[in-house]
Amino acid sequence: MIRPVLIVLLALTGTTVAWAKLPPPSDEAKAKAAEAAAKAAYGNKLANYQLCKTMDKVAANYRDQAKSAGKVASAPTATPPCEDPGVFSYVPPADVKPPLEAAGAHSPPKTAAAPPSGKLPAAEMKK
Repeated sequence: MIRPVLIVLLALTGTTVAWAKLPPPSDEAKAKAAEAAAKAAYGNKLANYQLCKTMDKVAANYRDQAKSAGKVASAPTATPPCEDPGVFSYVPPADVKPPLEAAGAHSPPKTAAAPPSGKLPAAEMKK
């Protein structure tokens, strides 16, 4: 009887820990994450380039072996050329725009001279 209750209590404790809210990341952590994402994207482009070059080499080798064996090799399929991604370079964004609230987008054009409503009761207001 105690064992199922203990399992339920442990499960509830685990779910409350999972619901805990983490603090927002710092600007330095955001910059590191952006650089890591850029490095990952570059790595993917480099891997695609290397795969493309290898596939071209394998296809050329297949055609050469087929010709030397006296077999008819099919004509190569037209594919786009392999694009070299170049050397990795990361430039952090310099023009960070402030949020709309900090930019004053929701602020009124002038300072209010009077409150938006008066002391006149709704029954006496003009219709």
